[in-house]
Amino acid sequence: MSSVEVAVRGGGVIGLSVALALLRDGYSVSVTDVGSPHAGSRVAGGMLAPLTEAWPGEEAVVAQGVEALAMWPAFASSIGVELFTAGTLAVGTQPGDLADLKHAGELLTSREIRALEPSLGPAVRGGVYAAGDLAVDNRALLSALWKACVELGVRSDVDGRVEVIAAGAWSGALHPLLRDVIRPVKGEILRLSWRSGALPPPRHTIRALVSGRPVYLVPRNDGLVVGATQYEVGFDTDVSVAGVRDLLRDAETVLPGIAEYALTEAAVGFRAGSPDNVPIVRWLEPGVIAATGHHRNGLLLAPHTAAQVVGLLKGGSW
Repeated sequence: MSSVEVAVRGGGVIGLSVALALLRDGYSVSVTDVGSPHAGSRVAGGMLAPLTEAWPGEEAVVAQGVEALAMWPAFASSIGVELFTAGTLAVGTQPGDLADLKHAGELLTSREIRALEPSLGPAVRGGVYAAGDLAVDNRALLSALWKACVELGVRSDVDGRVEVIAAGAWSGALHPLLRDVIRPVKGEILRLSWRSGALPPPRHTIRALVSGRPVYLVPRNDGLVVGATQYEVGFDTDVSVAGVRDLLRDAETVLPGIAEYALTEAAVGFRAGSPDNVPIVRWLEPGVIAATGHHRNGLLLAPHTAAQVVGLLKGGSW
């Protein structure tokens, strides 16, 4: 067998989710991994939170995200990956921060929000509880997806009758129609490990506005992921002192107990930006499908995008 029906270019969460959906639908599939340690899937926070993640003007992405969130429990169960199900606390430290959170739900007072998460610091003035939000360990997810694909016979680096471009921020280099459309959006992210004597990680994902600056803290079984900065600086892989300082300062304001944790990783990842931050999932030409441009929502939209790609293939244009 010298070729397969579908060759997926990109081994991140989007690419592997697409590959898995196609394998389950009976297609022969190969995966070519771009292989960068700065791929968005590898350094992601793992939030599955369409409403608390939403930014003004992204209504189309929110609608897709709500649909995708409903798909996640069955999707995660099918590959044996754990979901964090305690929900998200979106909190603020200033009146203006709280006003910006009203879109996510009913505002709770500082006492009410602290009853849900007692480890929150005194600077937190209130927030919103999004009980339906989920989170996932992104690296456990990548491993589970690859294992499931291998079990179904995925191949590596084999040409296909159809190519699916799912290489995240690197997709622009793989087709002329994506060259000026997909751009890298740099983000710095930290991993903190719990140490003996420190307070345990929070139960909930915490998204905070600290005097207008966004920061998130996503629990892991052994610590926290803290993120993320955002810069339009191309493929700059340096972790800046200012980025680490700002993330730690704001995270400690929200959750003072992290001062006793260990800083175990500071990394840079690249989101795949599109002009309007709406993913590009469509035929580019006969034989080539794009599945890229997910910006901050790659993990959340993975099962949704995978289903879209299956639908496109069934619709033709081979």
